[in-house]
Amino acid sequence: MDKIPSFTIDHNRLLRGIYVSRKDQVGNEVVTTFDIRMKEPNREPALHNGAIHTIEHLAATFLRNHPIWKDRIVYWGPMGCLTGNYLLIRGNYQSKDIVELMKETFRFVAEFEGDIPGAAPKDCGNWLLHDLPMAQWEANKFLKEVLENIQPENLAYPTE
Repeated sequence: MDKIPSFTIDHNRLLRGIYVSRKDQVGNEVVTTFDIRMKEPNREPALHNGAIHTIEHLAATFLRNHPIWKDRIVYWGPMGCLTGNYLLIRGNYQSKDIVELMKETFRFVAEFEGDIPGAAPKDCGNWLLHDLPMAQWEANKFLKEVLENIQPENLAYPTE
């Protein structure tokens, strides 16, 4: 069986950042899949389950309500390895095109107060697995350390 493209990236050299993972033609449109990498794989602890679950709820809600981007957002969700999230957007984009959107998103998560959207038994399949303080801490860390001073190496996958 052939490896899927995301398994061909050298994760031992991958930094935190925003990466174009793939682009797919869906009908007459392109869907861009972004790798929103919050942790350096295999070099720092992965995101805690409760934190990434809360980030998922908050970021997905924010993005699907964003006044400019909401009609282009297809999906936001955690990676199985718990080092980041995938964002699928309708349209042909580059990493630099969504830096400001990601700053807004992670600022929203870092500063969020109140009840987590969709964190009730009738709305969520694991409603008790949330950790707002840790989600805020992780979002603020990614915002301050990566997004607010993003560099070219945080916008393109490492090459051989």
